[in-house]
Amino acid sequence: MTRRHAMLPTALGDLLVGADGEALSGIYFPGHWHPPAAETIGVEVDARGDELFTRLGEQLAEYLDGRRTAFDLSMAPTGDEFQHAVWAMLRDIPCGSTTSYGELAVRLGDRNLARRVGNAVGRNPLSILVPCHRVVGADGSLTGYAGGLERKRFLLELEGAPVVAQARLF
Repeated sequence: MTRRHAMLPTALGDLLVGADGEALSGIYFPGHWHPPAAETIGVEVDARGDELFTRLGEQLAEYLDGRRTAFDLSMAPTGDEFQHAVWAMLRDIPCGSTTSYGELAVRLGDRNLARRVGNAVGRNPLSILVPCHRVVGADGSLTGYAGGLERKRFLLELEGAPVVAQARLF
C-alpha cells in the first residue's frame, strides 16, 4: 500500500496518523505545531480498515490505559540525519523518566547543540511512539510540546515521571 492517512480516535483526541507502506510516518495531535503538508500524507483511508492503523490504535489504547510501556510498530519518520540521531535518543529514554535538551546535546558531543536538539524534538513526526514528551527543561519544568503542555503533563503523569509545576508569569 502507498502513503495514506486516517483519523484515529483516542483518549487524547482524534489523531491524524500517516503511513508509508507498512511503516508509520506520522502521528499528529489536533492543533499540532508542525502538521504535515497535505500533499505529503497520501490518500485518506478508514483507520478501522487498515491493519497498521488498527494495531496502532490498540497499542495506544493499551498505553493510555497503563498496560503498555513500549510500542511494537514499524516506523519510518522523514527527517535529516541530525533529526534521526535525536529521535533515536528519544526512543532510548525509559518510560517514566525524563531528560533535558541540554543532556541530549551533551550526548551528541556539544552542549551548544541544545537549541538544535529542541528543534529536532519539536519536529518529531511520531508523537508518543518516539517519546518527545519525556524531554523537559534543564530545571525539570515542562517546556513546549507540539500537542500542548496539558497533553505532555498527562503523558508524563501517566508514566509516573516527575512533573515540575509551571511557573506563572502573573
